[in-house]
Amino acid sequence: MGTNLDALTHRDAPGWAGLNVLVTGLGVSGFAAADALLERGANVTVVDGKEPAAGSPLADRAEILGVLGAHLLLGPQHPQALPEGGAPDLIVTSPGWAPHQPLLAAAAERAIPIWGDVELAWRLRPEQGAAPWITVTGTNGKTTTVQMLASILSAAGLRATSAGNVGTPVIEAIQDPQGYQVIAVELSSFQLHWSHSLRPLASACLNIAPDHVDWHGSLEEYTRAKGKVYENTEIACVYNVADPVTERLVEQADVQEGCRAIGFTLGMPAPSMVGLVEEVLADRAFIDDRQRSAAELGTLDDLRDASGHVAPHVIANALAAAALARAAGVPTSAIRDGLRAWTPEPHRIAHVATKDEVTWIDDSKATNPHAATASLTAYPSVVWIAGGLLKGAKVDELVAAARDRLRGVILIGADREQIAEAMRRHAPDVPVIDVANTDTDAMDRVVQEAALLARPGDVVLLAPAAASMDMFENYHQRGVAFAAAVERHLQEG
Repeated sequence: MGTNLDALTHRDAPGWAGLNVLVTGLGVSGFAAADALLERGANVTVVDGKEPAAGSPLADRAEILGVLGAHLLLGPQHPQALPEGGAPDLIVTSPGWAPHQPLLAAAAERAIPIWGDVELAWRLRPEQGAAPWITVTGTNGKTTTVQMLASILSAAGLRATSAGNVGTPVIEAIQDPQGYQVIAVELSSFQLHWSHSLRPLASACLNIAPDHVDWHGSLEEYTRAKGKVYENTEIACVYNVADPVTERLVEQADVQEGCRAIGFTLGMPAPSMVGLVEEVLADRAFIDDRQRSAAELGTLDDLRDASGHVAPHVIANALAAAALARAAGVPTSAIRDGLRAWTPEPHRIAHVATKDEVTWIDDSKATNPHAATASLTAYPSVVWIAGGLLKGAKVDELVAAARDRLRGVILIGADREQIAEAMRRHAPDVPVIDVANTDTDAMDRVVQEAALLARPGDVVLLAPAAASMDMFENYHQRGVAFAAAVERHLQEG
C-alpha cells in the first residue's frame, strides 16, 4: 500500500489503519504488539513456531487475537519463510527472533522494514503529553537499576513505572489509561537491535561483557547494539567509569545538543560523576558548584540487605539509577527515599538464611560469568554453587578472579565439566564436588555438600554463571529449589 512508515510517529497517525503488518512471535511482547496494532486498524498476521497446547497461555493469546481479527500462522513450518501472498508493509518482531532467523533474513533481503516491540511502542505514544523514557541496558544489573529508578521516581511524587525487557511490555505501559509521567525502560540487546528512533530523556549502559554472541554474530555487534541505548538522548548519557567500553559508546553516540556524559563510580567521583565518598552516595554532576562540592544522595545503610551486607554491584546499580533520576530533575531527598523503599527482585543476591555464622545467598539470576563474578567478589569467603548451560561462555577469567575467595565449589548441570577444567587450571587447591544428578532433587545433595564445606563466616552462594534450562524451567525455579533445600537442611540440623 506504499505507506510512509516515517509518518507513523504517534498513535493517532492516519497510516496505521489498513497497514499490513506481520508480527513474529506470540509471546507476551508479540501479543501486546498485535493487540495494539489491531486496535489501530492494522491488518495483522501473527507467526509463531509453536503449536499451542489446549489451555496454554499461547493458546489463550491465539484465541483472543483470532477473535480480534488477526490471521494466525502457528506451527514449526511457518517461521521458515515469509507467508505466501503480498509482502507485508512492516514486520514487528519479538526480541528473541534473531536477524539470521529464516523469515527475518528473507524480509531483510527484500528490504521489508523490521521493527521491534520497543520501536513500535515508541511510535504508539500519544502525539501530545507522552511520558518521557529513561532507558537502561547492560549485560547485568538492568532489572535492578530500572526498579531502583522507578522507586526513586515514585518517591519524587511522579506517576512512574518500570517496563521493557523484564516485566510489563512497554506497549502496555504506554497505553495505560491513566498515563504515566515518566517510564523507566529496561532494554535488552535484542530490543535495541530492532529499535531505530527512540529519543530517551536519559540513558545508561551499565556494563559490557560477552553475552548473546550467538544471537548477534559477534561481540562487536553485541556491543554496537548496546550502544544504541545512547542514540538521540536528550539530557544525560550515564556510563560506568570502571568499564571504559561504556564511555566509548557514549563518545560515539549521536545525541541531542546539550546532552551530558555522566559517569558513576565506586570510587571518589570527579566533576560530572556520581560516586562514593566513604559510605555516602555523592553527586558531583547535578549541582551548581560541582568543582568544589558534592550533594549527598544517600548512604550504604540505605542499601543493606537483611544480613547487613551490600554487594558492590548493587551500589553501582544504585548510583546509576540515582544519576538517571537526577538527570530527570529528581531532588536528592527522593533518591534516598526511593532506595530505601526499593525491594530486590527474588533470586538476586537474596538472603536465604544465616545459621551457625554461615550465610546462604540465592543469586540464581547470575546466569552468565560476568554476573557471577560480581556476586562472588562481593564476599571474602565463599562456598560456590555453579553450573548449568554456559551457552558458549568462557569461565577462566571468572575462576581466576575468584579463586582466593573460594572455600570450595559444588558443580551442577550440563556444562559443569567446563567449570571443573577452569578450576584445575586456575585454582587446583580448591575442593570441587561434582553433583552429577540432573533432576531437581539434586539441590538437596548440593546443600548438604555445601554445609560440609562451609566454615563460620562463610557465604554459601548460588551464583551459577550459567542458564538453568538443563535442570529447571528457569532461574526462578532453580532459586526456589535452592532456598527450599536450605530450609529443609537447616530444619533437620
